[in-house]
Amino acid sequence: MPRGDKNAYTDKQKRQAAHIEQSERKGGRSKEDAERIAWATVNKQDGGGKRSGSGRATHTKH
Repeated sequence: MPRGDKNAYTDKQKRQAAHIEQSERKGGRSKEDAERIAWATVNKQDGGGKRSGSGRATHTKH
């Protein structure tokens, strides 16, 4: 998968990124900056692309 390929993201993550990008554009950012910020935000919230299957549970402190 080449860098920048967004196929590994769910439809929900893509919608979130589009919404964040639109909001950043309204705030006066360039298209490139808005897109970069949007995907960085989605990555920070969800930890990247699709995650499924056994062993993918989040760890909790005991």
